[in-house]
Amino acid sequence: MSIEIDTLPQTQTTITQKTPEYINQEIERQTEARIHQFKRKSPEEIIQRIAELDSETHAEKVLVVSLASATAATFLLSLTHKKWAIVSGILSVFLLQQKLKGWSLPLLLIRQQGFRTRSEINLERQALNNLLQDEHYPI
Repeated sequence: MSIEIDTLPQTQTTITQKTPEYINQEIERQTEARIHQFKRKSPEEIIQRIAELDSETHAEKVLVVSLASATAATFLLSLTHKKWAIVSGILSVFLLQQKLKGWSLPLLLIRQQGFRTRSEINLERQALNNLLQDEHYPI
């Protein structure tokens, strides 16, 4: 007896695929503008920006932390009024959907606020590293 298991979607790809194109384009435009701005900066400033990227919060982390926090809060509120349990349940479904499908509706709101995926952050990091390795910035 053989069981075929579907693999879970890679969330980075799914997030950008499910995000409306105008949002992806705006995030990409802002990233390209930052990279272009750093072409005129010193190596120290570029290194500082790379360090900032290392601590930038990515979209999926914002979603998971937000949904988990809201679920915990509404669960506690449900102890005083049972209708809050419905909200807690809905938030839990969004969290589960994100983990299983790589996308959930609240992620659209987070992407609209400009939060990037890990891949998008890594693209900027790589472009800045390329600037440092350019002939203008010997390491």
